[in-house]
Amino acid sequence: MDVRIAPSILAANFAALGEDIRKVEEGGAQLLHVDVMDGHFVPNITIGPPVVKSLRKVTKLPLDVHLMITDPDRYIPEFAAAGADILTVHAEATVHLDRTLNFIRSHNVLAGVSINPATPLSTIEHALDQADLLLLMSVNPGFGGQKYIPYVTEKIRRAREIIDRRKLECVIEVDGGIDTPNMAEVITAGARVLVAGSAIFHDPDPARKLKEMLAIASRVGYDSRVV
Repeated sequence: MDVRIAPSILAANFAALGEDIRKVEEGGAQLLHVDVMDGHFVPNITIGPPVVKSLRKVTKLPLDVHLMITDPDRYIPEFAAAGADILTVHAEATVHLDRTLNFIRSHNVLAGVSINPATPLSTIEHALDQADLLLLMSVNPGFGGQKYIPYVTEKIRRAREIIDRRKLECVIEVDGGIDTPNMAEVITAGARVLVAGSAIFHDPDPARKLKEMLAIASRVGYDSRVV
């Protein structure tokens, strides 16, 4: 499996969202990361199903929708109907994680589970065989532009060991503070999807920056034999 970069539209220009999406498509994006925040689980409010539905109309890229919200089960049907391809919920916001992951899959959507930097892997280890994706937050969620938390690297490494030992298909995604200087560290540790927002969309040339990141991902992934 190739290492993929998922541009996060949280950092895009919402007044010209279609144009920013076109730029990252030109740069070789293979999926888009969509952060949904409710002002309760995290201290910010972003978008809802109507925006996901609008995104679905302007791009054929898979929509990787990250639900940073309380009571995610209540909204899963709406986001699935709006066009999400992947729905990721936080273990910290989910009462019955197994049930929620199965509920997502019942809507013909890939199911992901996420944990915050300080949440131990033991919280979700039991459910990894039901998850298509494990999203490890490398910043405290709520706002873009934060710095990568270094101790998450060891967490990625341990997650990789668990998944490989159990021969699971669960893909490790990392979100927060990802840019060219730390990509090699994160990929070598075991990540296969890297979410990047500010690094891409705040660059004067998002397409060029994404191409640069994909080139690094390809080189490091090959050299480290992670993928």
